[in-house]
Amino acid sequence: MTGAAIVGAAETERLGRLPDQSVLGLNVEAGARAMADATVPVSDVDGIAGAFDPRQVAHELGVLPRWVDGTNVGGCSFLLHVRHAAAAIRAGYASTVLITHGESGRSRVGTPPRPPDPASLTGQFEEPYGARAPFTRFTLPALRYMKTHGLSHEELASVAVAQRQWAARNPRARLRDPLTVDDVLAAPLVAYPFHKPEVCVVTDGGGALVVTSAERAGDRAVLVLGAGESVDAPLVAELAEPLGSAAARRAADDAFTEAGVARSDVDHVMCYDAFAHLPVIGLEALGLLKPGEAGGFIAAGHTAPGGRLPVNTNGGGLSYTHTGMYGMFAIQEAVRQLRGEAAAQVSDVEVSAVLGFGGMYTAAAVLVLGRG
Repeated sequence: MTGAAIVGAAETERLGRLPDQSVLGLNVEAGARAMADATVPVSDVDGIAGAFDPRQVAHELGVLPRWVDGTNVGGCSFLLHVRHAAAAIRAGYASTVLITHGESGRSRVGTPPRPPDPASLTGQFEEPYGARAPFTRFTLPALRYMKTHGLSHEELASVAVAQRQWAARNPRARLRDPLTVDDVLAAPLVAYPFHKPEVCVVTDGGGALVVTSAERAGDRAVLVLGAGESVDAPLVAELAEPLGSAAARRAADDAFTEAGVARSDVDHVMCYDAFAHLPVIGLEALGLLKPGEAGGFIAAGHTAPGGRLPVNTNGGGLSYTHTGMYGMFAIQEAVRQLRGEAAAQVSDVEVSAVLGFGGMYTAAAVLVLGRG
C-alpha cells in the first residue's frame, strides 16, 4: 500500500479548440481547479509535478515546493507522477503534491516546436523512412496483433463503437454522434489498418490532481492502492515484444502486487487509446484477459454500457478528448467513477485500473485506484 490518496481532481473548464489559452495557461487553470476541488490552499502544497515545466507552473500558482518532478515519457507521464508523488509522501519529501497537465494539442498556442533530431535513434533509423507521426508507428504492432491473434477489422472497429456509446452519455465528449461498425469501416483510412474513427481526436485542454497521504484524506478521496511503470525500446521495430505489451505487463504486475488485489477485483478500466487497438492490447497486458481474447470480448459488448467490464467510460481518446498526452484524462475519469460523480456513472465501482502508454510504446504505467 502506498498510503497516498487523490483528494483533488479537475479538468479545465473547456476542452476542444481553445486558441485563447496557452499551454502554461491550461496547466495553471487545471491546477487551480484541482486545488479548489480538494479545498486545499496553495500554502499547503509543497510538491509539484508535470510534463510541462513545473517551475513555470509553480511560479504562476504561487506554489513553493520542496519536491519537484518533471518526468516526461509521453502520454503516460501523469501516471508516473502519481506513483512518484505517493513515494515522496511516504518518504516525507512532501505532504501535498499538485500534478498538472495542459496541452494546446490542436491550437498549438505556446507549444514548443518538435523538430526532427537526426542524432536520435528514431531520427537515424525511423524518421528518414517516413515513420514520424504516431499513426505511422502504431501500425506495426497493430498489424502484428491482427496476424498473431486473428483480430478482424470488425473487432477493431468495435472498440471505437463501444467508446462512442459511452461518449454519447457524456456532454463534454468531443464526438457524441452514433457510430456503427459499418460506419467505421466506411470511413477514410488514415494509415492501414486505422480508419478515421479508430484514431484519436486532437484537442486542447488540461487536468490536474492533488495527492496527499491517505491519513489526511477526506470522504471524496480515491486511494492509490498500487502503481507500476516501465519503458521499452525507443524504436518500434526493436520492441522486446512486437505487440508492444512488454512494458505495460511489467507495470501492471508491479501495480497489482503492490495493491494486493486480484485482477478479478477490477470493475472499471481506463486504457490509453490513441488508436483503437490499444484497449485490445491493454486489457491483455493488464492481465484481465488472456492473449487473443480482447477483440472478441469488446465486440460482444462487454466493455460498452451495460457490459460486465466497463472500459473508457468517458469516451476515451477516440471520442472524449486527446490533447496529445492523454494519461491525465484517463486518471480523471477513474477518479470520477470511484467518487460516483461521472457523467456516465457505472454502479458500484470499487477498483479501477488505469493503463497509460507513452511515446509510441516506449513507456507504460499502471495505477490501481480504489474507493476511499
